[in-house]
Amino acid sequence: MTDQAPSAKAPKHAPKGRSGSSMGWIVRAFAWLVGLGAAAVLSGMMVVATGMAVAYPNLPDVTDLADYRPKLPLRVLAADGTQIGEFGEERRNLLRIKEIPEVMVDAVLAIEDARFFEHSGVDYKGIVRAALSNLGQAKRQGASTITMQVARNVYLSAEKTYTRKIYEVLLTFKLEHMLTKEQILEIYMNQIFLGHRAYGFEAAAQTYFGKPLKQVTVAEAAMLAGLPKAPSAYNPFTNPQRARQRQLHIIDRMVANGYISDAQAEEAREEKLKLNRGEKVRKEESHAEYVAELARQAIVAQYGDNAYTRGLVVTTTLDMDEQEAAYQAVREGILEFELRQVYRGPEAFIELPAAGEARQEAVDDALEEHRDNGNFLAAVVVEASPREVVVVRQDGEPLSIKGRGLEPVRSGLKSNANDQKRIRPGALVRIVDRGPKNGWYITQLPEVEAALIALDTRSGDVRAMVGGFDFNKNKFNHVTQAWRQPGSSFKPFIYSAALEKGLSPATIVNDAPLFYTAQETGGKPWEPKNYDGQFDGPMSVRRALAKSKNMTSIRTLQLVGTQSAQRWVTRFGFEAKRHPPYLTMALGAGSATPMEMATSYAVFANGGYRVAPRLIKRVAEQHGRVIYEAPELSLNEQQRAIPARNAFIMNSLLQEVTRSGTAAKARGLLQRPDVYGKTGTTNDARDAWFVGYQPSVVAAAWVGYDIPKKLGRRETGGGLSLPIWVDYMRVALKDKPVESYSAPRGVMQVGGEWYYEEFGPGFGVYGLGLDDPWPGMPEEDLGQDMFYGGELDPFSATSPAGTATPPVPSPQQQQQQRERRSILDIFRN
Repeated sequence: MTDQAPSAKAPKHAPKGRSGSSMGWIVRAFAWLVGLGAAAVLSGMMVVATGMAVAYPNLPDVTDLADYRPKLPLRVLAADGTQIGEFGEERRNLLRIKEIPEVMVDAVLAIEDARFFEHSGVDYKGIVRAALSNLGQAKRQGASTITMQVARNVYLSAEKTYTRKIYEVLLTFKLEHMLTKEQILEIYMNQIFLGHRAYGFEAAAQTYFGKPLKQVTVAEAAMLAGLPKAPSAYNPFTNPQRARQRQLHIIDRMVANGYISDAQAEEAREEKLKLNRGEKVRKEESHAEYVAELARQAIVAQYGDNAYTRGLVVTTTLDMDEQEAAYQAVREGILEFELRQVYRGPEAFIELPAAGEARQEAVDDALEEHRDNGNFLAAVVVEASPREVVVVRQDGEPLSIKGRGLEPVRSGLKSNANDQKRIRPGALVRIVDRGPKNGWYITQLPEVEAALIALDTRSGDVRAMVGGFDFNKNKFNHVTQAWRQPGSSFKPFIYSAALEKGLSPATIVNDAPLFYTAQETGGKPWEPKNYDGQFDGPMSVRRALAKSKNMTSIRTLQLVGTQSAQRWVTRFGFEAKRHPPYLTMALGAGSATPMEMATSYAVFANGGYRVAPRLIKRVAEQHGRVIYEAPELSLNEQQRAIPARNAFIMNSLLQEVTRSGTAAKARGLLQRPDVYGKTGTTNDARDAWFVGYQPSVVAAAWVGYDIPKKLGRRETGGGLSLPIWVDYMRVALKDKPVESYSAPRGVMQVGGEWYYEEFGPGFGVYGLGLDDPWPGMPEEDLGQDMFYGGELDPFSATSPAGTATPPVPSPQQQQQQRERRSILDIFRN
């Protein structure tokens, strides 16, 4: 240990304490007890010593902290300038120790470590004092010094184990050896987490009081100094009463340690604090972590690790109102699902003291370890019965939950519930506020995941992105990284391919059973089913897609050809290797990400153009010099993926899905006709999708487990993902006028139905073995074309879509085509 020079921050007055004679007998008694137990613990101490010898060489290098200087971080902003992320070696608000006002240092030392400038990292006197206090008092005291907290916060995890404690003590000694007291204090004052995403007291002063740290008063400094122990428990925004009590205690400690006079203390006690509850705090809780992380990855890939220190400011395309709507929609969708799940039991159990400060201390400790997760609030049960559960939070106020609020956890309130699942006093549970009509519910943190991505259909700009339930819990971005089966949401691409073969919305396809032998499949026999297990017989393509009939999709793919269909879907941006050319492709058995699904549906939405998604709008250096500016985009024929008429007719079909099909409640809930989309539920309900759009914005919503498993027998894309999409779209489409698509060249409308001009009514073949109307044939299907595919192959790699319009066949050619009945076999039984 190197000698430390006397510090300018040493206490102004010697701390007041009891005389030696009054405390002597306690110290002697404690020493006698320690001596009596020394022999019993000697072997344990040897084990600890051995562990220390092994651990010390493996401690992290702390020399970088000796050069703890401000470096300009990478900042990520939304389109309106709201900061959504900050990445770098140091925080933007870092202050040198000489810049930190003395009143702030005094307040921190008074409550956290009054002997900081006297001990060598571990305060043995403080340990003895805390041990004695904890033996005889309800209010427990800690013995962690500021140096120990720096070691823990900078280098170690928060887990409470003996191994971690050994590392903490050893690292404390190493820090004290390598750094001066002023350096350690400077790191602490800038590093400590103080709630609301504020790290360090400068950031906290801005967050809670809207002012720089140098302007804080004694009262404000005392309030801020109370935060390190438990930012959630002593937060003046959420728990003003608890925060006030701790503030007053710190003011008393400042007087006791000689930092302020009695007059200053009285003035501080009387001061009315003006908290900064405004726009800044709201913006700091932007819930855009997945977007910020994606931007960080892109910038570091471009500029290297220097991006963390050169003060780059990255402006994204994100719309903050829509981002918040997307976040809330995902959370609400997951909550609704979780309320239907089997209760897995409380998160933890604690020993709950009878009452008073000891009970509240135990509650605070538990809630500090199990922090709130958005609207999933942590609470500790103090009373429990099948009819009522009473919980408390940091404010200590009891909250009673009854009736419907207990339905999700009924199994945990039964007398025969096992100990791990039973809700009883001391259980840590999650509660959610379901609004004035429904009140409070007890629930649990979900295991299921969900994602939503929204793009501008014409520019590809990312308008909102939520990659999962909780970024801090799971940083895996399900929007860009989760390759999942798209299920029925993939069917529109098969029907799009079939339009180029002569299919029309009026074509009749038979929804009848199919069976493939092992010889035909090259593996196991396959007998596909519809979701509802029913077969409705012949129906139009329009009705078949709206009802999401599997048999009609398979027959349509047989018409197109699996190889041709595989080539066609690559036009939308899908990878061919992820969609093998088998008939199961008709049911979405390949794999795609939500981002891929959204960009592919955007091709329909924007009239047939493939546009790459775009997140970063501008990159500037610290002083505003722009080093990258995204170009203005306009759709052009080089981006064309499919003919405009193909997109137009697919829009008509997908509008029918939201009008009368599996997504009908989308149109009803949004009360507007210009919504289009398709639900998707995979085999065994392992993935639930809804991908839809309005002409200006497309969004894909997905729900599923990270390790795929059944969501539930009755869980579907229409029940799980569609509500998420609708909740987002309510905000995204607010005040937007209704838009419609104009018919492009090459299509014709007859009898209210759309056709390619060369494949209009009269072009096609009645029959499919059903030349006459069949019993029960829907009236709207009478007289409609059955099917015929043309000669040209628009799927050829040498024939880009949109470069030519197939010629209209002559009457003689049409007659010859009608005679080629072999192609119709795919629609037979």
